[in-house]
Amino acid sequence: MRVVVVVVLLVSGCAPGEQSVGDGLEWSGCGGEFECTRLAVPLDHDEPHGERIEIGVIRLPAGGDRIGSLVINPGGPGGSGIAYARAARSVVSDEVRERFDIVGFDPRGVGESAPVECLSDERLDVFLALDATPDDPEERAVLERASREFAEACQAESGHLLPHVGTVDAARDMDALREALGDQKLTYLGMSYGTFLGAVYADMFPSRVRALVLDGALDPSISRLQLNIGQANGFEIAFRAYAETCLAEGTCPFRSHDPDGALAELTDLLRRTDTQPLRAGDRQVTEALATLGALTPLYNRTGWPALTETLRQAMNGDGTLLLHNADELVGRDDDGHYSNQTEANLAINCVDSPYPRSTSAYATAATKAAEKSPAFGPYIMWSSLPCAYWPAPPTLQNRPLTAKGAAPILVVGTKRDPATPYAWSEALADQLQSGVLLGFDGDGHTAYLNGSTCVDDAVDRYLLTGTVPENGAICPRIN
Repeated sequence: MRVVVVVVLLVSGCAPGEQSVGDGLEWSGCGGEFECTRLAVPLDHDEPHGERIEIGVIRLPAGGDRIGSLVINPGGPGGSGIAYARAARSVVSDEVRERFDIVGFDPRGVGESAPVECLSDERLDVFLALDATPDDPEERAVLERASREFAEACQAESGHLLPHVGTVDAARDMDALREALGDQKLTYLGMSYGTFLGAVYADMFPSRVRALVLDGALDPSISRLQLNIGQANGFEIAFRAYAETCLAEGTCPFRSHDPDGALAELTDLLRRTDTQPLRAGDRQVTEALATLGALTPLYNRTGWPALTETLRQAMNGDGTLLLHNADELVGRDDDGHYSNQTEANLAINCVDSPYPRSTSAYATAATKAAEKSPAFGPYIMWSSLPCAYWPAPPTLQNRPLTAKGAAPILVVGTKRDPATPYAWSEALADQLQSGVLLGFDGDGHTAYLNGSTCVDDAVDRYLLTGTVPENGAICPRIN
């Protein structure tokens, strides 16, 4: 998932008794034990008899005594739920797969579901490599122009979709999917941005919640720029945790002997690429690409050894691994083709929240972010600039989500999560009337199936039986 992984919020509930709109499903084999189908839904849910779009859906049937369907979402926004479901054997436990059909869908605007399209592969190469931390008026003007052109290209290629790709519409699609699957209530596992989709669903349809696991949560009550600052701080915290470990193990590529010094060396490396890009084959590794390449391995603790080698290589003038990491994060394959992840990410974010329309607001926020997060803050803040020029108006306002009347909802947070800080999970669990918080004293983005049997057992028990852990329980750190 991209670094612009966070989103912002909220929505009006449906009228009492409102019914979702979905067609019956006809499944066909699509590789191995998987079955695929298409779900027709209105482009505009306020016009249920108007133009329709199709949502791509996949399932892995339950292996044994079936309880129902477990709908899963990997986050993003822009991540493919279909690809995520195809990896079901590594993202959901054996016990849960035995009792549930594992169902993934690409949210509208993503992948196989009326995808948003904006730039060609060649233009995306240029856009993602742009100087995203402008140091003077000339550089700022270039970034402003590119951000405006990105928004204009999305309008030209996908203008009819843009007002209808937000999380409110995706939540309505998910309810149509629930109905078409034959489930009276929704069982759901959402990661990262997927927690926002799940929380919006619960707020709109509280009586239709069976069990929702929201792992690596967003705080729906704060602004997008506040979310950006929080995420930047999260990556700094994650980097310090990584540095402490590699310094203790004696494997670090840094000259310094403490995390502060290691962070200063990383910041200096990234700043040097602003004027002296590294090489990786026939491509240049600019500061933007280097920043993405440095933060990608922080998403999972298992990526820390790769980060050590990435930084060692970069400090010797070779940007190959930095570029590889960046390409992986933004969905670029070895042939130079992109998924629509970047375009969908911005399209969904920009209609899910009010963004400042003045570039000076981003400049001020980037300066403040640099004070707390010098390595990642300015880049993450400026990455939202296309939303200043977005042609579709925001559909949500930032406010707490309560899901009044819903069954217990399990919110899971990781103490040193780089992309969704633990404080956000605390906030969401507190806002949800039936929210229950489970903490993990760990590293990496999201907690379920990330090495803690304590977390895994609690999540599985909840999904299978509806039994929640004690609110505020903390699963211990693993070594």
